[in-house]
Amino acid sequence: MKIAVMGAGAVGCYYGAMLAQAGHQVVLVGRPALVRAVQADGLVLEKDGQRHVCAVMATDDPAAVAGADMVLFCVKSGDTETAGRQIAPHLGAGALLLSLQNGVSNAERLAQVTGHSVIPTVVYVASAMAGPGVVRHEGRGDLAIGGPGADAAGAVLRAAGVETDVSDQVMSALWAKLVLNCAYNAVSAIARLPYGVLAQVDGVMPLLDQIVAECRAVAAAEGITLPEEVSQTVHGIPNWMPGQFSSTAQDVMRGRPSEIDFLNGEIVRLAAKHGIDVPINRTLTLLVKLIERQQAE
Repeated sequence: MKIAVMGAGAVGCYYGAMLAQAGHQVVLVGRPALVRAVQADGLVLEKDGQRHVCAVMATDDPAAVAGADMVLFCVKSGDTETAGRQIAPHLGAGALLLSLQNGVSNAERLAQVTGHSVIPTVVYVASAMAGPGVVRHEGRGDLAIGGPGADAAGAVLRAAGVETDVSDQVMSALWAKLVLNCAYNAVSAIARLPYGVLAQVDGVMPLLDQIVAECRAVAAAEGITLPEEVSQTVHGIPNWMPGQFSSTAQDVMRGRPSEIDFLNGEIVRLAAKHGIDVPINRTLTLLVKLIERQQAE
């Protein structure tokens, strides 16, 4: 199959590499530095102590999605509409379009701007760019997907070694991940500390419990039933990924805009719709935005 990755960052490059290793024709649409590195040396995947060089194509032209049987849409949430409009004229009618993004509203927003059905996808992978064209796998790598076309997409992904759960509860899973992101992302970004260190600071874990409680109230108002194990998962993350910085922390440390408006900020917006007060999520959103403003000056 021809598979395009729109937004080839750490997530897109990881799954692009896995699919390329399975023999698919993969094209990455990314930043110029990535494109130059991949064109010169291939896409390098560091996984399980080994270094794999994957033969993929790379470009900064969104038109490269033309003819793709599957498109992995991995751009930052704030870029969904812009990037969606860029690929819309080039999407084949039968292309499987997957939204591998944080937050709970991206699949719907992407469908609106492309006029194409979108498969919501929950991403469970710890990966990072170790340099231009070099993606390092640091943990997990499974996906949960749902909706029309999910069975076909799941078969392709599983055949490439990507554990993929096809579920009619994908929105609940997206919300569960949103809650995890709301608990850790902003706190890790403000403190510029990894999860394992954060958990050792007195008062941090009770704070995370309060964040989760606010998110639960908003989810319930939205008619979403969160998995019972969400709180246990929040408490387990520092043990599973002690050295991991949140994606928001990585953005802040690189001076890039974060997705805070689609994480804690999403909770704030939805809470206002239902008349629910979420002071901690509101404060965390404001603090991250203040850091971003300071960096932009």
